[in-house]
Amino acid sequence: MLEQIIRKQFVTLNDIRLHVITAGSERGEPIILLHGFPEFWYGWHHQIEPLASAGYHVIVPDQRGYNLSDKPKDVAAYNLDVLANDILALGTSMEYEKVALVGHDWGGAVAWWFASKYPQHVSKLIILNAPHHRVMREALRNDPAQRRRSWYMRYFQLPWLPEASMRLFNWRGLIEPLKRSAKKDTFSEEDWVCYRAAWSQPGAMTAMLNWYRALRKAPPKAPPDPHIHVPTLLLWGTGDIALGKEMAQPSIDLCDDGRLVYFENATHWLQHDEPEAVNQHILEFLES
Repeated sequence: MLEQIIRKQFVTLNDIRLHVITAGSERGEPIILLHGFPEFWYGWHHQIEPLASAGYHVIVPDQRGYNLSDKPKDVAAYNLDVLANDILALGTSMEYEKVALVGHDWGGAVAWWFASKYPQHVSKLIILNAPHHRVMREALRNDPAQRRRSWYMRYFQLPWLPEASMRLFNWRGLIEPLKRSAKKDTFSEEDWVCYRAAWSQPGAMTAMLNWYRALRKAPPKAPPDPHIHVPTLLLWGTGDIALGKEMAQPSIDLCDDGRLVYFENATHWLQHDEPEAVNQHILEFLES
């Protein structure tokens, strides 16, 4: 069904070419969905059709470094400012002044950052299991429990070793941690086929990990105003073993108009664990 409704294209933005999936009427209100690590556009496969059927123009890029999009070699090319500028350029290329922005995991980090820098280009902001950048920074400084949960971030910043360990045994080094951190049967064998194909694109895994390496080697300067001035919905699976739910409320406290919804039976992979409930919350928020 999904393959029948999506359109695939490449969009050249400044110095990079992104692979972009779209669905729904181009006359509909635009909504951009931003995936996290280690996913790609397919990470939103449960959301694309319902949003398109509701009349939205759904835009889902492979973010730079992922799947079929370009993969710059310079670590600084994965700085948060650069990543946010990709989204600005994507919206501009489609002649949209404002878009609704949805992000999960790293996609959520980009979405928070984008809304901080370019609130005039965001109609509504929806975040899944990703803390506001200021809250994450303070947690890593002051919360020993979150530092322990975030051990993988330091590991991913090492040269070559993370890539090598993940590729072992047909990507078992990446698949098994995903399985352990998700609800049973959240991911299907068909999903793993799709993910393996994306991870196996030349240079993809190094480029994906460079998002983490850029945090240390090319840290961005935080926007001067941390507050979010657009309507914001934060959805949080409380079973997230990487990002503590303690960061959710402080994140929404930085929003002028924010709503927080906890999912007690979901993990970090919220849009996969509870797709129908997530879709309902997204649509109700967009239409409110």
